[in-house]
Amino acid sequence: MPPAPQSARPATPVIDLNRSAVSRYIQLATLFRRRIEQGAWRPGAQIPTVDELAAECGVARATIRQALDQLEADGLIERFRAKGTFVREAPAANRLWCEVETDWSGLLRSREGAEIEVLGETPGVAGAATPPAAIGTVAPRYSHIRRRHWRDGRPFLVTDVFLDERLRPKVSPADLRGKTALKLAASIPGVRITDARQTLTIGTADVETATALQLPLNAPVAHVRRAAVDQRGVLILLADGIYRGDVVRIDIKLR
Repeated sequence: MPPAPQSARPATPVIDLNRSAVSRYIQLATLFRRRIEQGAWRPGAQIPTVDELAAECGVARATIRQALDQLEADGLIERFRAKGTFVREAPAANRLWCEVETDWSGLLRSREGAEIEVLGETPGVAGAATPPAAIGTVAPRYSHIRRRHWRDGRPFLVTDVFLDERLRPKVSPADLRGKTALKLAASIPGVRITDARQTLTIGTADVETATALQLPLNAPVAHVRRAAVDQRGVLILLADGIYRGDVVRIDIKLR
């Protein structure tokens, strides 16, 4: 006998889907995905019926089905004829395998099992994107390197790396395919990192990011900007990364 459905929610619609131009089914897919990630819909449990969700959200049943199609495509739910829809047995803790570190040693550590794909490179970029807190002196020119990081056959991070072009000859193809951005900069011969910053913001995936990370449009993502200054006071590295929100954990030690 299948598990009983989880507690029903209020019949009166309490979700306002009219405050965004994003399609309703995408908004609902994001909402339902978050319920799974936060444990409101537990692994192995049956979720409310299409009729119950339609009443809760104040939308047509077809819209609910479209949202559930997104979750099924992501492998988060399973549907069984005449039985209902169930959360797949994939505990969230097992999916959070990409830690955004908050100390220097952690930032230099390569992710176990990760592979880095170089998507392209543009040399001779004049200046870089605005650095955080005006850190360092901008180099005359940068090499812009776009990379995508994979693990277990899934992309989890896309990055735009701006590296001081004067240092580019000292970086090998193996370095580009095997080192995180800050480790790449710190391992260049003759370079000593004297200042480094990391800034994190939360957002949603646009069309380009959703395609690169194999995500639904407007799925949650984490934007991480990292910058490094060398012993000359030059901003030698600026890396803008976008992580999948469903595989990232950020641990901060409180002092």
